[in-house]
Amino acid sequence: MPKRLKTPLAEKDVRDLKLGETIFLDGVVMTGRDEVHIHALDYLEKGKKMPVDFKGAALFHCGPIMRKAGDKWEVVAAGPTTSSRMNSLEPQFIEKFRPGAIIGKGGMSQPTIDAMKKYGCVYLAITGGAAVLAAKGFKSVSGVEWYELGMPEAIWIMNADNFGPLTVAIDAHGNSLFTAVNAKVKENEAKAREKLGLK
Repeated sequence: MPKRLKTPLAEKDVRDLKLGETIFLDGVVMTGRDEVHIHALDYLEKGKKMPVDFKGAALFHCGPIMRKAGDKWEVVAAGPTTSSRMNSLEPQFIEKFRPGAIIGKGGMSQPTIDAMKKYGCVYLAITGGAAVLAAKGFKSVSGVEWYELGMPEAIWIMNADNFGPLTVAIDAHGNSLFTAVNAKVKENEAKAREKLGLK
């Protein structure tokens, strides 16, 4: 049975999530890719005030396509960005800003998995190639920060309504579906090579 959670996420709820579980999100979801991570860490270093609070937040690795309708923004498409692009920045980002969930595709590195375990964060995988469908999970846009970075790199503050399905692909206990799959692939390759008499 899928779970429905509301942001900001409490650490207890995050740590209760199990690997492979399906969830849907309500509440605020913020987008953030490379530039947001770089800017946020730079702001912190310089003692500048952040325009948003990432604590318990759902941070979506996404460069959305937006359109202006009157004085309001609408989400046209919201496909996930490959999360490995943020691998060098994510462990420090999690430590400093304590988001509750990272949403993306493709998984993340071991240092990021370790940071998720230490600080109580999960990685929620969303299907790639379904950007228009993903956009339907956002009922409105309440704001944008750092728009000067460009539309795909800004922080879009979006209001989610049953956004998903999202799969818990890395939990807050150091377990990763990606690690498990890679281990299984290697095991199957070894068995196949053995069967064929290959070294």
